[in-house]
Amino acid sequence: MSQHPDSIAPHGGQLINRIANPQQRAEFLDKADFLPRVKLDARAVSDLEMIAIGGFSPLTGFMHEADYNGVVNDMHLANGLPWSIPITLPVSEDVAAPLKEGSLIRLDNPYDGFVGVLHLTQKYRYDKRHEALLVYRTNEEKHPGVSVVYRQGPVNLAGEIWLLERNPHTLFPTYQIDPLESRSLFHGKGWKTIVGFQTRNPIHRAHEYIIKCALETVDGLFLHPLVGATKEDDIPADVRMRCYEIMLEHYFPRERVILAINPAAMRYAGPREAIFHALVRKNYGCTHFIVGRDHAGVGDYYGTYDAQHIFDEFEPAELGIAPMKFEHAFYCLRTESMATTKTSPSTREERVHLSGTKVRELLRRGELPPPEFSRPQVAAELARAMQLPELSYEI
Repeated sequence: MSQHPDSIAPHGGQLINRIANPQQRAEFLDKADFLPRVKLDARAVSDLEMIAIGGFSPLTGFMHEADYNGVVNDMHLANGLPWSIPITLPVSEDVAAPLKEGSLIRLDNPYDGFVGVLHLTQKYRYDKRHEALLVYRTNEEKHPGVSVVYRQGPVNLAGEIWLLERNPHTLFPTYQIDPLESRSLFHGKGWKTIVGFQTRNPIHRAHEYIIKCALETVDGLFLHPLVGATKEDDIPADVRMRCYEIMLEHYFPRERVILAINPAAMRYAGPREAIFHALVRKNYGCTHFIVGRDHAGVGDYYGTYDAQHIFDEFEPAELGIAPMKFEHAFYCLRTESMATTKTSPSTREERVHLSGTKVRELLRRGELPPPEFSRPQVAAELARAMQLPELSYEI
């Protein structure tokens, strides 16, 4: 672990590093064939990685029962630090039964590759319905986050982890910027105030509008799209990343923006995930975090601005990162520009409301997002990815 004299401290004051050093890695490899194995799913691999690189600081491993209960029940770790999403390693009873507390466990990815080690210090059962109701505000299995909880094993394994090796991302190696590096980049650019932006959707005009509004008031933008596990009907990460590259090339001041990937998996936990996403960006070195309409939401489970209201349940000092709250942006037909109700004199009929959901619906129907939704180059990229007909308007 290391201290950082940056403009914003990591959550808990120290940036965690749980990547095995060469000596540790050699020792783990020597023991590999003799350690009991647990196979991780895609989300657990992402969690392992995020813990190891410090993205989930102050966590050093999968949560013990005291931390789990504190997070689920009142959004605080056992030591009092705010934390809103449980980070756990659930397994079946058959997997958990032979594992001994105090032992080392080999962690494999879904393809049986050796990726990490867990020092197992606790096994405990938990109430899935209770977690669903408090974290996701629903116990309906059709909610994608709740569905994951209901399908996972009933026993959580807890303890510190080591990531065996930090490998380049298979799709986006040049955008793999870990918290230690992002902080160094911010420092090198002389940025004191940095706003982070989170999305799992292709960037559209409403995103662009609120990002640029935020950029007017800070030194730099950390454009940080999530590329971990998402729902099957979400736009693939490689398509989304190409859209961001297009926006950087044509529509953003390149010297004031850093594009990087967020390797975490999506939970779709709405308000709680907004807090979680903000704390993760704090660990990357951001001082501010954009929270727009229905952040991390899905379906109709959360109110339009619930993800903004939840920040009021915490003292600003205990979160240590400032939310930038934005109204629902729309394209104003009267002024022919992006706006919100705070800036536009338009009637309801003169407003074209945008959302990632609407963009996905258009694409699934074989339709292109209109210019009011997406920049033409972005729409063209989405059309190519979805194998739609050529654009009907000029690029």
